[in-house]
Amino acid sequence: MDTKDNDILTNTPKDDESVSALEKVVELIQKHKLIQAVIDKQSLPALRKLLEQLPSRSIGYIIEALPYDDQQFVWNHIRDERKEEILLGISDEIRVELVSEIKPRDQSTMIRVFDLHQGCLRQIPIESRKDLAGAKPIWVDLVKPEDEQLSWSREIFDVDIPNPTDLTDLEASARFYVEDNGEIHLHTNFLLDRRDESRNVTVAFILYKGTLFSVRNEELPVFRLQRLRAKAESGYVSEAKDILLDLYAADVEYSANALENVYYEMESISKRVLGARISDEEAEDMIAVIASEEDLNGRIRRNVLDTRNALSFLMRRKILSTDQHEEGNEILRDIDSLDGHTAFLFNKIKFLLDATDSTININQNKDIKRLTVLGVVFMPLNILAGIGGMSEFSMMTQGVRWQVAYGLLILAMLFLGWLTYVGLKIYERHKNRVWFKSKRGV
Repeated sequence: MDTKDNDILTNTPKDDESVSALEKVVELIQKHKLIQAVIDKQSLPALRKLLEQLPSRSIGYIIEALPYDDQQFVWNHIRDERKEEILLGISDEIRVELVSEIKPRDQSTMIRVFDLHQGCLRQIPIESRKDLAGAKPIWVDLVKPEDEQLSWSREIFDVDIPNPTDLTDLEASARFYVEDNGEIHLHTNFLLDRRDESRNVTVAFILYKGTLFSVRNEELPVFRLQRLRAKAESGYVSEAKDILLDLYAADVEYSANALENVYYEMESISKRVLGARISDEEAEDMIAVIASEEDLNGRIRRNVLDTRNALSFLMRRKILSTDQHEEGNEILRDIDSLDGHTAFLFNKIKFLLDATDSTININQNKDIKRLTVLGVVFMPLNILAGIGGMSEFSMMTQGVRWQVAYGLLILAMLFLGWLTYVGLKIYERHKNRVWFKSKRGV
């Protein structure tokens, strides 16, 4: 990674230029919201001009400092050519939100077609069947396409493209195969990790006559990041198989980032569980977080396992070049390193879950202990109170004013209760002293 990338990755500069630019961006956004219909022609060009003049690291700082809606607003007014560089300097959580696109409605975005132009990916606008028929793509990307787009692709390219709604119904043995006409089919899971949910999304790949076809039900951050990189960097891809391998490599990288977030979350939980005393309510919240992270860890493990199977299939079929084969081995080595981390996290999660559960049990035992102490203390008092209510007590105190008799009885009860409590405390101290001596070998 060059010096420029290192500068970007540090990001979050709090210099006067960035802070001043943030204030200006917020001001322009507010103007746009307040009188949008009147000043659109003034505020939006001014915003675009300001963003164009700022360095990438300052834009990254601005986006991270803005509320979610304003983040999306600013992001939509940044040139596509600069987005890849800016994304490298933004935290993983915000990056996922920015690159996760809402389901598109127009045909040109439900079916994206790319060819190679001067060593870079170039998207070809597709508005009709004629546009698609005239294209010579190396990548056709379909995101929840309509039946019409599927029919176009099947007829024009003479390839069997599955409907994305049927991808989850396949048996494991039917996920990687080669058709008689040479079509290579791979159905692979890709991780989608957002703030409110984490899940695996099935993507169908078809390699046929030098073109990669990808079909899925929703947009994924990995795909958009790869499109931005391939558009911006000359020589990033040279053929369809390069795109496929880069998508798998990006998915492993994305899984590694998600795994790193699990580490941070578990570290935070560990400090709380092993630190000061926590309440039952806090422990219940921790169990919910731990369960969520365990689910994500399992999805990551399943995701990289699926990627490993797909790469192994490609390498066994010997359809990769020497360089591509080596790249596949690199990805497999990265997956092997992730396996160790997921296994460690499973043990870590199990430990924290047991520790949190033990904390709840300890709290409950303390509550029961208090009730037991109260029961022991009041047991002799109940006996005296019962005696005081008997007719024999009245006979024994005959001739003594009842105020004096019952006053002495109450004092005797209080003294007996105090004596019982002191006796319990002495017994507990003695038991603790014996336990410490036994632990120290005295």
